[in-house]
Amino acid sequence: MTKSKTVLFSLLGLSLFYSASAHAETVTQTQITPKKISIYLDDRQLQAEVPPVSLRGAVLVPMRGLFEEQGAKLNWNNTAKIVTATKGDKKLTYRIGDTTAQLNGQSLTLDVPGQITDGYTLIPLRFVSEALGSSVTWEPVTQSVRIFSPITYETSILWGVNLRSAPDAQSGSVQSEMLPSGAKVHVIREVNALWLEVRTEDNQRGYISAKPKYSDYTSASLLDKQADALISYGKTYLGTPYEFGASPDQTKTFDCSSFVKRLFGDTLSIELPRVSYDQAKEGKKVGIDSLRKGDLLFFSARGLDIGHVAIYAGNNQILHTYSKDLNVHVEAFDGQWRKRFVTARRIL
Repeated sequence: MTKSKTVLFSLLGLSLFYSASAHAETVTQTQITPKKISIYLDDRQLQAEVPPVSLRGAVLVPMRGLFEEQGAKLNWNNTAKIVTATKGDKKLTYRIGDTTAQLNGQSLTLDVPGQITDGYTLIPLRFVSEALGSSVTWEPVTQSVRIFSPITYETSILWGVNLRSAPDAQSGSVQSEMLPSGAKVHVIREVNALWLEVRTEDNQRGYISAKPKYSDYTSASLLDKQADALISYGKTYLGTPYEFGASPDQTKTFDCSSFVKRLFGDTLSIELPRVSYDQAKEGKKVGIDSLRKGDLLFFSARGLDIGHVAIYAGNNQILHTYSKDLNVHVEAFDGQWRKRFVTARRIL
């Protein structure tokens, strides 16, 4: 890494709250002039143990947590005053007071050496952040430092979707046009079962639908949230009358497959076939010992190899409808249902 040529903002420091050492360069409090400086990591303001301060054109920040915030693991050798930060395949090693550091064995030069003062170990933040792959910008008007973690745009848009200003279908769009199929985004977080907070390649930030049809993003935690949402919605229909051949265009009555079709369509915009025999061809097959919430279970019924479908609700429970006496209900997956079980399919 070359020296920063930026005159306006050459150094930020980061604290690793450790005891001061006599051999390290010590700076007295009277040499440091406090400045009202704000620091942001990926648009989130960071709070230091003490306010950021300015020293000879450099901004120093006593904040051990910033290494962890950027995903680095720390090791401190108090005897040698050596700090080691590891992030992925990057290993940064630095001795307090030196003007050079080692990044994966390669020597790098610091504009200003790290120092220890008043019990705080200060290391150049710009240098450290950039060595670990982050980028740093200085906004003189607002006196703000902005640190951006390296971003991988790992998620592809599958279907045109609005980038919204809030996780709500009624909120306004951040941009005039939808994100098109093939566009890439970075998922910042899973808001809930139905919404993702994302950043686009042109640095727009907003919310998109988490429903499977809109992107290829998936995770174990999101699948669990979506299965819970599916089952929770299904339970709002507990007691709804059973009617064989019920129309899928209404919710006053259900049969087994119209109920399943309605739940997946309304909750996650997943369109399933109308009848259980065809639904059993969707998704992928899973074993009875590998079931998870939201899986579809298929059973023989009415002389058919597959004539009934239910949703696995977890804890050996199934959510379904098949009887005018029981209507939509939850019951144990045992007895006749174990005997009549044919296959299970995973849609989520």
